[in-house]
Amino acid sequence: MTTVIHEQHKTVLPDTCARNGQLWLDRSQILEATGWDWKPEGLCKDELCFPVPPARRGEWVQGDRLDLAAQWQHMGRPVVHDANDSAWVFGADAQSRAQTLSSLQAPEFELPDLQGQLHRLSDTRGQRTLLVTWSSW
Repeated sequence: MTTVIHEQHKTVLPDTCARNGQLWLDRSQILEATGWDWKPEGLCKDELCFPVPPARRGEWVQGDRLDLAAQWQHMGRPVVHDANDSAWVFGADAQSRAQTLSSLQAPEFELPDLQGQLHRLSDTRGQRTLLVTWSSW
């Protein structure tokens, strides 16, 4: 079982092959976990496509699976995983992060209060908001 985190989305995939820093996923798993579609022309989202380099095709493609970690890094995006290869985080590229930071607008998220009621950041758009966090661990 493998957990993939991309943007604010967590996906648990029961049937994956992860080992030695490689994460082998099929088309449907890639789409479910990242929103990117693995097409014949490459890994695509909307109009943007990153082809699998022909020189790496033999290393990064095995049957109907792609080493998503290798392709993601080739796209200039960060990838981190735990020592057991069971939890993976696929980050955004530097240009996307810079655009987000330059807007000075926090990404959408939702958190429960002490009574368990969920609150979304977007509920406070246009208002000054102070978010105080703490942890007991």
